[in-house]
Amino acid sequence: MHNIQKWAWLLFFGSLWGLSEVVGGGLLYAADIPRASIFLGVWALFLLATARGLLDRPGSSTLIAGVAALFKLVNAGPFICHLLGIFLLGAAFDAAASIWSRSSLSSTLRRILTGITAAYGGYALFALSITYLIRYEYWAEVGWPKVSQYIFVSGSLTALLAALVVPAGCLLSSRVLSGLRVRPPRWLYAGTLAATALFWILGRFSG
Repeated sequence: MHNIQKWAWLLFFGSLWGLSEVVGGGLLYAADIPRASIFLGVWALFLLATARGLLDRPGSSTLIAGVAALFKLVNAGPFICHLLGIFLLGAAFDAAASIWSRSSLSSTLRRILTGITAAYGGYALFALSITYLIRYEYWAEVGWPKVSQYIFVSGSLTALLAALVVPAGCLLSSRVLSGLRVRPPRWLYAGTLAATALFWILGRFSG
């Protein structure tokens, strides 16, 4: 895969994640859906797993998370909780995928463990940093009860679903790669970038 297409995939998946945060997150929070972060987190892990199959490089998931956070910042405003959560989930997935890729376990088990580790890691990093390092008022005033609830309840539910969606994302990307090796579509580069541009346009109207 050419470098230009790798960057196109990074922008595509980061922008798609960002759009889902702006549109899907906006709808979930407006409707006051309980534990909305679980739905967003599971979808994000599916996207990260799919992207990782196409861009099997350490650091790629963190870059995708950076694009997603930038997308949300530009189109929805500087909500530090959401931006930090997006970035740390991507970084946690990056670390988990890199660590488990070196294991001698079966590919399916590695993918399941990547999803579980990334979910718990992302939720723990976010809750601990927003409460005790940044000391964001909404979290700091409650402290450990809120942190533990977020990690061990929301994080556990996300991890359970991540054990399913991460292998599914990897399977999807492997099939896409197989198709690209046989006959890479001529429109692939332009189509990926056009879709990315469309996501940003939709984000401006939706934010």
